[in-house]
Amino acid sequence: MFRSIVVGTDGSDTATQAVRQAIELARSVGARIELVSAYEPVSDARLREESLHVPDDLQWMINPRKDVQATLDAAADEIRAAGVEVEVFALQGDPADALLDVAEERGSDLIVVGNKGMTGAKRFLLGSVPNKVSHHAPCSVLIIRTV
Repeated sequence: MFRSIVVGTDGSDTATQAVRQAIELARSVGARIELVSAYEPVSDARLREESLHVPDDLQWMINPRKDVQATLDAAADEIRAAGVEVEVFALQGDPADALLDVAEERGSDLIVVGNKGMTGAKRFLLGSVPNKVSHHAPCSVLIIRTV
């Protein structure tokens, strides 16, 4: 049935619910989880500003992926604690594209996403993550209804 399940997280409540549903499904069918988070590049000016307040021996921590890696690590820890195999992917760019790329590259059977995302004008101009994923996925898509 499902061997590989892609799920994305950005640390939001909606994403957390999607991750938890993916964990339950993966446990029940013996699948692994491909955990994805997308990020936008951080400006050089912001990186320089942050580095001014950090000791020299910790400068390596100031990078464009710092926040997304912490989010991925927390979700991956929860997945491993549930006894599910997980691989993490931090990709620069659009969240929907990141999910689609990982699903295609890993030959995944399912993408799990929450139903909340962008609203209002942004949704119509840019498209929501669940909308884009559902229209372009190389596999089945499970959209988790969140409150």
